[in-house]
Amino acid sequence: MNDTPPDSMIPYDEIVQEALRAVVGRVLGQVEAAGGVLPGGHHFYITFKTGAPGVSIPSDLRARFPDEMTIVLQNKFWDLGVGEQGFTVSLSFNQRPAKLDIPFSAITAFVDPAVDFGLQFQAMADDEDEDDLTGAAGNDESERDVASRITPSEDGSNVVSVDFGKKK
Repeated sequence: MNDTPPDSMIPYDEIVQEALRAVVGRVLGQVEAAGGVLPGGHHFYITFKTGAPGVSIPSDLRARFPDEMTIVLQNKFWDLGVGEQGFTVSLSFNQRPAKLDIPFSAITAFVDPAVDFGLQFQAMADDEDEDDLTGAAGNDESERDVASRITPSEDGSNVVSVDFGKKK
């Protein structure tokens, strides 16, 4: 008997990734509808590929984070706009405002530590080395503080990670 699963003609991995990214869009859309006010103690860490198609960030941030960066939506963000394909937000980095345009397809992680919820995604861009991670940007917080909070809980509760593997 053959233990190798057959190749699927249905792209389940892409369908699931797209559906999970829609969760991020819906959550951000609710925050946008509330005038940019996060309910309760909710706050978000959003990690994305800086070189993914459609990502627009200032050149100094791209130089500091050539592969991936994490932003924090908590206290100091404004002009949140959510569309079908992605979102825009303005943040402060080293006391300087910056506008970021991020397509949902560039997001690799979404975490709400207030309720121990997280989603991890496969990068949708054709990246050659997805294991090379760059530190968090921090939005005027220290990188160590942000990195310590983005790590999912040890028991993995409320963290959804779907990895269908790559076909060679």
